[in-house]
Amino acid sequence: MLDRLLLLCDMLRAFVWGPPMLVLLAGTGVYFTLQTRLFQIRCAPFWLRRTLFSCFSGRARRKADKNAVSPFAVMCTALAATVGTGNIAGVAAALTAGGPGAVFWMWVSAFFGMMTGFAENTLGMLYRERGADGAWRGGPMLYLKNGLHSPLLAGAFALFCMLASFGMGNMSQCNAIAEGIGSVFGVPPLVTGLCTAGLLGCAMLGGLRRISRVTEALVPFMAVFYLGGALTVLFVHREALLPALRLIVSEAFCLRAGAGGVLGYGVMQAVRTGVARGVFSNEAGLGSSVMVHAAADASEPCGQGMWAVFEVFFDTIVMCTITALVILCSGVYQGAGGLTGARLTAAAFSTVFGRPGGSFVALSLVLFAFSTLPGWSYYGQRAAEYLLGAWSAPVYRVLFIAAAAAGCMMRLDLVWAVSDVFNGLMALPNLAGVLALRREILAEWQHFCRANHL
Repeated sequence: MLDRLLLLCDMLRAFVWGPPMLVLLAGTGVYFTLQTRLFQIRCAPFWLRRTLFSCFSGRARRKADKNAVSPFAVMCTALAATVGTGNIAGVAAALTAGGPGAVFWMWVSAFFGMMTGFAENTLGMLYRERGADGAWRGGPMLYLKNGLHSPLLAGAFALFCMLASFGMGNMSQCNAIAEGIGSVFGVPPLVTGLCTAGLLGCAMLGGLRRISRVTEALVPFMAVFYLGGALTVLFVHREALLPALRLIVSEAFCLRAGAGGVLGYGVMQAVRTGVARGVFSNEAGLGSSVMVHAAADASEPCGQGMWAVFEVFFDTIVMCTITALVILCSGVYQGAGGLTGARLTAAAFSTVFGRPGGSFVALSLVLFAFSTLPGWSYYGQRAAEYLLGAWSAPVYRVLFIAAAAAGCMMRLDLVWAVSDVFNGLMALPNLAGVLALRREILAEWQHFCRANHL
């Protein structure tokens, strides 16, 4: 029975993430890229100054609305939910299935996905509203209901989001945590599950403010930790860097690379063969990050939308590319010998760090996987509240924490397959709303351009 259900889910996954979905995702990104006249390139200094560099100046950390969250905290929460196992294991699997050229198609997909993320988060800001506690609420549910006037699509998105939060945003990540801690320290999955559930509960029970405080501390640390090790490997193998880049470009249009990179790309983020076995690289087009961006202390919808541009850039263009180059430059890709996923990435790090390289990758997986949990718990809770009312929030939190413990101790083939399906189904109503309300997005964009002389 279980095998039949898994086969059915695999068939549904192949259908949902087939060419029509990929054309819809790519087409949405291409449309907004052209309408904004290549904003992600033309105004790169501007959006970097308003996002990344504002974190260093302190501007992004300040907030005037006590019921809102600072833009920096929002970015950390959104990145925490997207920077996950796909950035380590997913990229390696994509290279194995699609060849080095798959990385090129990752870049192309992310390039257009930057504007999909910009559009959906701008729209989320336009339709956000105050909750009973005075805090901002938002997400695709609101612009589908109030903008598109389709409660049916709004409810469908909320349902798919809530279900996906238990799989892709929870149990699959917890399984990676258990494997990582078990391989490094030999801790039994039961102990890992209980500890993970306890830590997650502490983060969740304080609401978005506590979640944002956790991610503000965790995301910068894990980014510096992983990038520091990866850049060390690249420095040691620096002579292979240019050949690796040439290999990526030269194989980009090979049949094998195209199959792994283009046909497998899910939601502007990576190659399907790699990312579908981890988490989707940056979730642009899924609408998930809209729910946390809508809580930001920001008055300019397009200004908040630029944070989504940076998040996609950092998650895919920076993090995924660094992992791919580490694998290619270290030479382990040519002699992988059947290795894939995190094991291939660990082999690449071991060429410089020796046996501790495997431990480094395992600990990075633990950090990346745990950081995904609080962000997705917020997404799922918001979806549950929309569907069932405020009473469902404590019930959802208990179930989410219990699922985290269970995820550390069970096989997740079926969970992965079901989660892939629900993630894809989230994108359908979301993109329908974004495209249908495109005139409102572009009108806000033109107003923003005039105000900032762009």
